[in-house]
Amino acid sequence: MSVYQKEKPEYLRQAIESIQEQTLPTGDFVLVCDGPLNPELDAVIAVKQQEMGDTLNVVRLAKNGGLGNALNEGINHCKNELVARMDSDDIAYPNRCEKQITVFNLHPEVSICSGVVEEFTTNPEVVDAMRVPPETNAAIVEFAKKRNPFNHPCVMYKKLAVEAAGSYQDFYLLEDYYLWLRMLLAGYQGYNIQEPLLHMRAGSEMYLRRAGWKYAKTQARLFKYMKDKGFIGNSQYIKSCMIRNGSALAPNWMRKFVFEKVLRK
Repeated sequence: MSVYQKEKPEYLRQAIESIQEQTLPTGDFVLVCDGPLNPELDAVIAVKQQEMGDTLNVVRLAKNGGLGNALNEGINHCKNELVARMDSDDIAYPNRCEKQITVFNLHPEVSICSGVVEEFTTNPEVVDAMRVPPETNAAIVEFAKKRNPFNHPCVMYKKLAVEAAGSYQDFYLLEDYYLWLRMLLAGYQGYNIQEPLLHMRAGSEMYLRRAGWKYAKTQARLFKYMKDKGFIGNSQYIKSCMIRNGSALAPNWMRKFVFEKVLRK
């Protein structure tokens, strides 16, 4: 889990507690502070450090370097081969990790596993939308040619496989998608549990982040990478760039409508 100074203390507390309350608890919780925080967030961390003892490994970075950089630093501190990703404002289902561990135990060929996320605005029990990624590796590969095939906030992966693929690399707001593509192209396999694993905090701010020329350009660059690697053809490249650029440059209300009514369930 990575946290930075603009996070709300209550959200961080809820996120950490959702991992504390897992039916299959962890003995190694790595929390990366991406730059200096504030007294309220530090107070939450101090309480959790007392509760969790050596299980909570707090890694503090001198300056904010972005999510990809923070996650790479966190992976370096993880003691276990299986790493569960978690955002500092989401709430995991109590059996999230147990279900994912079961997948890895039953399917040793799998290196990446995520599942369904339920998006909410204020109350996690009131679901605004669900993002349901494809289940099998073959379907995941096809889906990846158009959209992100895994839900990053609830992904679990093999540490060595991620490191072998080059870990997270700089790619504005698409660091995870770029990593999945490199892993899939290298032959690593994925699986998505067809059940909710996480309550994901959404709202209008999430859609605002996916807007503007900078985001449009980074999406075009990602699809060019796919084309250059032979993962997609010219027609898919052109089609994807047109659709993604239209979405990134559309008004926020329209983008929110498309995400909730067309791209979600």
